[in-house]
Amino acid sequence: MTPYDAESFTPEEADVLRRYFTNLDQPVFALVNLPEVVKGALFARYSRSPKSLRRLFLDEFVQDLDVSGDESIDATVGLRRAEELYDRVFFQYGDDSVAQLGGIHLACEQASNVLTKVLEWGRLMSYLEQSTRYIRYDERLGGRYRFYRDADILNSVHGTRYVGELDRMFDVYSGLIDPMERHHRERTPKTDADADIAYKMAIRAKALDSIRGLLPAASLSNVGIYGTGQAYEALLLRMRASPLPEARAYSDLILHELRKVIPSFLKRVDLPDRGERTSAYLRDNNDAMAAIADRLLTDAPSPEPGPEVDLVDFDPDAEVKLVTAMLYPLSSLGERELVRQVQAMTTDERMTVMRTYVGERSNRRHKPGRALERVDYRFDVLGDYGAFRDLQRHRMMTIEWQPLSTRHGFVMPDSVVEAGHEHAFEDVMARSAALYESLIDDFPAQAPYAVALGYRVRYSMQMNARAAMHMLELRSAPQGHEAYRSVAQQMHVQIAERAGHRVVAEMMRFVDHTGGDGLERLAAENTIAQRRSTTS
Repeated sequence: MTPYDAESFTPEEADVLRRYFTNLDQPVFALVNLPEVVKGALFARYSRSPKSLRRLFLDEFVQDLDVSGDESIDATVGLRRAEELYDRVFFQYGDDSVAQLGGIHLACEQASNVLTKVLEWGRLMSYLEQSTRYIRYDERLGGRYRFYRDADILNSVHGTRYVGELDRMFDVYSGLIDPMERHHRERTPKTDADADIAYKMAIRAKALDSIRGLLPAASLSNVGIYGTGQAYEALLLRMRASPLPEARAYSDLILHELRKVIPSFLKRVDLPDRGERTSAYLRDNNDAMAAIADRLLTDAPSPEPGPEVDLVDFDPDAEVKLVTAMLYPLSSLGERELVRQVQAMTTDERMTVMRTYVGERSNRRHKPGRALERVDYRFDVLGDYGAFRDLQRHRMMTIEWQPLSTRHGFVMPDSVVEAGHEHAFEDVMARSAALYESLIDDFPAQAPYAVALGYRVRYSMQMNARAAMHMLELRSAPQGHEAYRSVAQQMHVQIAERAGHRVVAEMMRFVDHTGGDGLERLAAENTIAQRRSTTS
């Protein structure tokens, strides 16, 4: 993998860090010996900070902790614990439920945006990823722009061009930050009601939102992960089967660090008759499916640009099924008989049941019960990769995506056109497409590194009504990015109008359909500034 830009720490800093981090010089490390609330707060801050996790800990957290009691601990050599019980129950007898009981916070730093999607595939884990909204991505690491330098590409005839073109993409991104900030200040002047820091942060977020599409998928990010031993095992088995060299290299780093903390849970990962056989199965199946898709779809026409959001499947009997599910736990009837009675109800009676079940929701955190999981919606989405990165992390659904490429065109933000920088934006998109095309034959797994985040990717999202309520209300909120707000708003409209499930759409009362012409983050930032002033 590409060389990691390791940080330097003073002897005093290193003395503190080695008590809580499993190494001080690698991009992957686990957190140990810290209260859960500290690890959670540290990860929450991590997503909005350009700092590494270890530096963030030193600068903003360690002064509030009493670390004197941990002076004898050295986490960098691993935690020596009695694991005979886990070994006997988990490894010898294969009781996977035991591996659900141990959780670990893990940091994966300087990972490409291609790799972050591999890391964030699993449902049963929690993730925080460095934000393109709050962090300038032109800040350099070791004097170089923050993008992944794949060793195979660099050692090929494409190496010089790869570095040169991505440098130029970052040059344009960097050069547009200040002009876009000026544009948004002129468009939305500060008022007396706006706190200075809130206005500054909102302007910065709006400017970075406008141009994040210029960043290549090779851009480096930091990812915080929390998961159980079982979830990490599943992640490692997938990564070891990946065609992406970066993923396989990171899987080795992750395994090495986790074995310092939860070794018993991961003994199967690289055993020939256990984990290696599972990874081989995944790899062989992927290869076989790629081959058959290539054979059967060779003569398919090139895809025409379709709608951004397309509701392709829904349940026409949703009303009866929902009411049945809502009444089931309150009845002693079998489901077939209950369905018969619900079918005999009038439409008004069924509507009354549904509205009563949802109740008076005073905010979006008031969630109805599991009956809403009875019906599903499947959407085909064709949107920019930047929005996909945000929507992909909703794990309580089935999401599949096609390979990232430049074949579906790109999204030009209106604000970039208004500010007069569309030609610079188009030039970056052209460079991205040309570089991608030059790499795809020799490096099919790594070619997506060249694709700018503004290019569209096609993905399907299948979710039940309960998951849809959560995602659409959250992602349509006014402070969100306009790209994924649009996706959420269109999904809500299509549930109501195309599926005809108007009562289901009505349940999602906190879906916000207002426009996004102003500083979406300003109200939220003013609230944060007010909280700071009252607690300081």
